[in-house]
Amino acid sequence: MTSYVEHDSPLGTLVLAASDKGLRGVYFEQHRYFSGTQGWRCDPGHARLDAARRQLDDYFAGRRKRFDLALDLAGTPFQQAVWQALLGLDFGEQSTYARIAAQIGRPSAVRAAGTAIGRNPVSIIVPCHRVLGSTGGLSGYAGGLERKRFLLALEGVSCGE
Repeated sequence: MTSYVEHDSPLGTLVLAASDKGLRGVYFEQHRYFSGTQGWRCDPGHARLDAARRQLDDYFAGRRKRFDLALDLAGTPFQQAVWQALLGLDFGEQSTYARIAAQIGRPSAVRAAGTAIGRNPVSIIVPCHRVLGSTGGLSGYAGGLERKRFLLALEGVSCGE
């Protein structure tokens, strides 16, 4: 069973989703790949969702640079490998789609890595916003480029277009 809560943030309302195993989703309003909460249970007292809310609030307030949350990510083995690579990016560290593809041993799968990054269900916590285009500019973000720019700025990264 997936439980969820809505949570206010500087980027608008977030939908946080979790199972008993861990956090399954962090979605923005108008998130490109979010299909809604149908079939999920609203559970404001869910322990994993409470922990995610607290840690997100600390991150936005500048008190947290690394998340410490159990995750329950559903995806293909390729997607899982890409998301694990993203989890290795430190606060304020940037990478590129090509570097992520190479890091998982699939250097020719840059587009596929980009697709997996875009399908990351746990925005912010699995830091897909830290991946830039090959020229160092902003490219793609399921929550919108303004949110990506905000998150990077919060981490002290300045990006051009």
